[in-house]
Amino acid sequence: MKKIFDFLIIGGGSAGSVLANRLSKDPSNEVLVLEAGRPDHKWDFRLHMPAALTYPLTSKMYNWWYESDPEPHMNNRRIYHPRGKVLGGSSSINGMIWIRGNPLDYQKWA
Repeated sequence: MKKIFDFLIIGGGSAGSVLANRLSKDPSNEVLVLEAGRPDHKWDFRLHMPAALTYPLTSKMYNWWYESDPEPHMNNRRIYHPRGKVLGGSSSINGMIWIRGNPLDYQKWA
């Protein structure tokens, strides 16, 4: 059976999930979210307990495990970039940590 969608959202991270929610408020819209990662289960303490932060950051089950190309000005080291491979995206593996931006940046935007 073929199904036609009005909107296809690739990635169920923070932005993709919010976008899908907003688009699906209109009952005439058919919305599909494609997420390569696993569901974010409520019982999965590795995602919901800040003290378990190191597990999702070091597990390919939750993390795409991206690395930069070798950096010539850093003795060819690669820089590790954890990115969430789970419903909720990188927001699900950030250990519930946030950093407030520099007030001068906000002032420039205003």
